Amino acid sequence: MKGKIKLVIWDLDNTLWKGVISEEDNIVISEEIQYVIKKLDERGILQSIASKNDYERAMHYLKIAGIEEYFLYPQINWNPKSENINYIIKKLNLGSDAVAFIDDQEFELSEVKFHIPEITCIKSENIPTLLQRKDMIPEYITNDSYKRRIFYLNDQKRNEIEKNFAGTSEEFLCTLGMVLNLKRACKEDLMRCAELTVRTHQLNSTGYTYTFDELANMLNDRRYILGVAELNDIYGEYGKIGVMLIKKNNNKSWTLKLLLTSCRVISRGIGSAILKWLINYTIKQHIELYAEFVPTNRNRIMEIMYSSLGFSMVDRCSELEILQCNRKELFEMPAYLEFKPEIIMEE
Repeated sequence: MKGKIKLVIWDLDNTLWKGVISEEDNIVISEEIQYVIKKLDERGILQSIASKNDYERAMHYLKIAGIEEYFLYPQINWNPKSENINYIIKKLNLGSDAVAFIDDQEFELSEVKFHIPEITCIKSENIPTLLQRKDMIPEYITNDSYKRRIFYLNDQKRNEIEKNFAGTSEEFLCTLGMVLNLKRACKEDLMRCAELTVRTHQLNSTGYTYTFDELANMLNDRRYILGVAELNDIYGEYGKIGVMLIKKNNNKSWTLKLLLTSCRVISRGIGSAILKWLINYTIKQHIELYAEFVPTNRNRIMEIMYSSLGFSMVDRCSELEILQCNRKELFEMPAYLEFKPEIIMEE
């Protein structure tokens, strides 16, 4: 089943505005459309543009309306719209099933749907009801939701700098001054933790979603450790980008029930760093570490990470795999990352 929409891609002529800019000199973007754009942004839904148009003229009208900053990686050219949309999706590292495309022409919608079957296509005449669509109403709207576009704009800046960087990927990461904080979650973190379980698919060890109430119950249960990770660098904050949920079977046996990190930090090795730190901690405390893992069509990267860090399957129940960590030696933490684990593992 389709989930929530994370990205809306707009056509321009007779969609985001009335008229065709190649034929008119006075294009106006209505207050109603501007309201929809700003409301989607407040909900944490990203936005972009795929339009067959002259880039400079189109951006001119967006700037006049003061809304050009709302669109990430806008593709305004004469290429097929499916090609432009695939480019945007790749840049934002999202699944095409979480993307909606709005256009006034049936031909363009059909062309996009043919090449990207999972995408949601919406006729421009339905824009007035866009904000009422269930797939446009996130289950959780958090402080990170309000800042999501800014996080991605910062990523855009980092990517541009990295593209022109002469050294290796690790050398580039060393220039970012990244600081990773891992702390025990508090009540104020629970909505963001629940949001991450709903939104994160690629870097999610089980694909399970947890509600606010479920996480609140675990927060108050001494058998569980709920950790939340925050990341910052010289270009700004990434926000709360990771969740770690541990169940204490007893004093000498723990199970990592969930480990996830946002797809925005997929190239930063954050999940691996958190897992290495946890393995090191359990080795020092002589604790047997297990992990729950459910393979999905999106989280192959997590399976590879567990395997490379010394986990192997010891049991399976239906799709749920129980992995055991066989590592006996401590890991060296990444040199490019200042890791500040404030989390209290024992009470």
